[in-house]
Amino acid sequence: MSPNNNLYNSNNINILQKEAIDLLKTLIAIPSFSKEEDKTALVLTQFFADRGIPTNRVKNNIWVTNLHFDSNKPSLLLNSHHDTVQPNKGYSLEPFNAFEQDGKVYGLGSNDAGGCLVSLIATFLYFYAQTNLPYNIVLVASAEEEISGQDGIELVLPQLPTIDCGIVGEPTQMEMAIAERGLLVLDIVATGKPGHAAREEGESALYKILPDVEWFKSFQFDKVSPLLGKVKMSVTVIETDNKQHNVVPSTCRLIVDVRVNELYTLEEIVTTVQQHVKSTVTPRSVRLRSTNISVDHPLVKCGSALGKNYFGSATSSDKALMPFPTLKMGPGDSARSHTADECIYINEIEEGIVTYIQLLEKMFNHE
Repeated sequence: MSPNNNLYNSNNINILQKEAIDLLKTLIAIPSFSKEEDKTALVLTQFFADRGIPTNRVKNNIWVTNLHFDSNKPSLLLNSHHDTVQPNKGYSLEPFNAFEQDGKVYGLGSNDAGGCLVSLIATFLYFYAQTNLPYNIVLVASAEEEISGQDGIELVLPQLPTIDCGIVGEPTQMEMAIAERGLLVLDIVATGKPGHAAREEGESALYKILPDVEWFKSFQFDKVSPLLGKVKMSVTVIETDNKQHNVVPSTCRLIVDVRVNELYTLEEIVTTVQQHVKSTVTPRSVRLRSTNISVDHPLVKCGSALGKNYFGSATSSDKALMPFPTLKMGPGDSARSHTADECIYINEIEEGIVTYIQLLEKMFNHE
């Protein structure tokens, strides 16, 4: 069926749902680890081509726009990713064998975030050929989300029309994640002097860094978010520059994982750490920022009108890289992500498609 000539509508939404589930099975069957999504990018390109929809491709990212795109109108982004993590060792099923059982589709990437992606694609198809929409609709199937890679959504955004707001498809049980923690990784290095451990020589960098370890353990940032709670800092790695038992270490390094609520910028966190610890502090990146969308935004208000609740998400996504208001929302359950024998319920996808369509229709009517 070509949307150029035959509109999808509420009378044939079952066709959209079936096409979405069939597409999900096709995607699952093709390995698409981060940076290796070229084959699923081809599948997505062909999927749209079969429906008469021209595609744009930047590396392994695919994007399309609605038929009656009008540069004078605001644009709404629909985004999810088609890369996956590596299957973990707990799999008892073949991770690339997509099959249905007990109302579920099994396979790697089914829940995170294949179900979201195909549901958003179905939503895009529903609106694709409609005339007089108050918003343009831009859909991006992005790469490298699982590794926050620079050749994913971050590469695509400058290529797109100006985006006013968006929906990021991640498994949230179709509830609304309006805020998301930022991620900051810090390298902390203390420097001492080498020496022989038996002769009281040198200055141990390990001992020098211990007060900093204690500070990270005990310090509390003042601002506590009602959605995301407090900023959480965790020392996750500690290592010295030598492996010999009788040598005083001259350098010692910590890696600190910092989960930031929406009340602080990453730069503010770095500055506070530098003011309190004696060791050298180097942030690896300040890209993955905490984000939030106002409860008064039309997307959130319309979702609330549909009976959807909002919450703050502890996990990060491509939402962190988008400089415009975004709502994270999708079928599936985050608790199933990256688990062995990953799966998503078929009715989650079916209901997700209906809910996405209802949300956008309500928003377009609201405008």
